[in-house]
Amino acid sequence: MVQNVKFRPRPIEGVVIKELAVHRDARGQLTEVIRADDPLFQRFGQIYVTSALPGIVKAWHCHERQTDHFCVVLGTARIALFDERADSPSRGAVMEVIAGDNNPVLVVIPPGVYHGFRAEGDDETRILNIPTELYDPQTPDEIRRPYNDPAIPYDWGPADAASG
Repeated sequence: MVQNVKFRPRPIEGVVIKELAVHRDARGQLTEVIRADDPLFQRFGQIYVTSALPGIVKAWHCHERQTDHFCVVLGTARIALFDERADSPSRGAVMEVIAGDNNPVLVVIPPGVYHGFRAEGDDETRILNIPTELYDPQTPDEIRRPYNDPAIPYDWGPADAASG
């Protein structure tokens, strides 16, 4: 069972939390995130790293076609998810995952699930994302809402003014 995962009131249909094995030795560590033969692997459109400074919230957004694969590679992130899909059995559900060194996980986020993250602690947080689609700046597959949207039943707590 993955620790540091909260379901409110129930898990979100299609969201998967995969525990990652961290292999440490005297030189450092290696963490395998996903492989082409992993049952969770669909395809990838690109791979990128996004970061946030302490107290910054980057939320909310979702995709119509794209599945995201989040893995915190530096620091700690509070990743929140909200299911607003009309046909989902978990419509209205909220999930929260605290991910990072103390909880190395891969969070698979299906299309239609709003998500975002907050950098926790005193250091910058970096998230590796492996989306299934290429980003197209002409027609982005992205629906955005403000991080403090009252229609989403989630409270990020105090947020830096640069959040959004």
